[in-house]
Amino acid sequence: MSLTSENPVIDAALVQRLLAAQMPELSALPLTLLDPAGSDNVIFRLGDDLSVRLPRGDWATGQPRKEFLWLPRLAPLLPVPVPTTVALGEPGEGYPWHWCVSRWLDGETPAIGGLADPDNTAVELAEFVKALHRAPADESLVPGPHNNFIGAPLARRDPGTRRTIAAVAGVFDTGALTAVWDAAVAAPEWSGPPVWVHGDLHPGNLLTVDGRLSAVLDFGGLGVGDPACDLLIAWTLLPAPSREVFRAVLDVDDDTWTRGRGYALSTGLNAYSHYAATNPRVARATTHQITEALAG
Repeated sequence: MSLTSENPVIDAALVQRLLAAQMPELSALPLTLLDPAGSDNVIFRLGDDLSVRLPRGDWATGQPRKEFLWLPRLAPLLPVPVPTTVALGEPGEGYPWHWCVSRWLDGETPAIGGLADPDNTAVELAEFVKALHRAPADESLVPGPHNNFIGAPLARRDPGTRRTIAAVAGVFDTGALTAVWDAAVAAPEWSGPPVWVHGDLHPGNLLTVDGRLSAVLDFGGLGVGDPACDLLIAWTLLPAPSREVFRAVLDVDDDTWTRGRGYALSTGLNAYSHYAATNPRVARATTHQITEALAG
């Protein structure tokens, strides 16, 4: 999403005011801005053990409350740590939305091409995805505005994806892009019950310690729907041989895999079209994602 003049300026001074007004016991702790943070939230480290997360714009305003409600219920069912929200902040001090304070999770963002043991990481990621998908789903969180319709049938993304394919002519092979996307939207829709989905499994939302998966972050896309969207990580992080390990451990059917590949292609194209011209880091990551989705 693009920021507009209506979005508040989120800086350390604002966060200190919010803490002083609502959580004074935390207000003396030092704040350190995380850069780069995500496109949905500004994140500050608070002291050694906490973080503060504030939505950048109205498209992300429901995320703090959703994570505050659901992550404590899901965390015991998952094989790796996820954020623990310790306090939910209210609008105030000129900031119009809910925000949250969470436990700090140590680790490093995995680098594309820099995994010490890609096959082992593939297994760890598959076990996380399987555990999440097995958790009892709450169908009040079917795809909708709360998560930008993540987990909905791919047909919903079809017009925008085809426009973006046309827009990247000269950068990528539009014939190859169209072939992959055609196969994805032609695949039968998910016919099973909706399952919990993370919705945004890419390297920026993972942490590793000593080369092993240590945490999964940013559940702003959390919802229930088609499990194919959580295959995204296969094309955003894993090299091709480890992608096959991930697929084998996850044991998904061909149609779900095809839809997952299409989702990876579509989200990569969308992010590339929005950010590549102004953000070299996103340009590199999304180019890799698109190229890997084309490779299979």
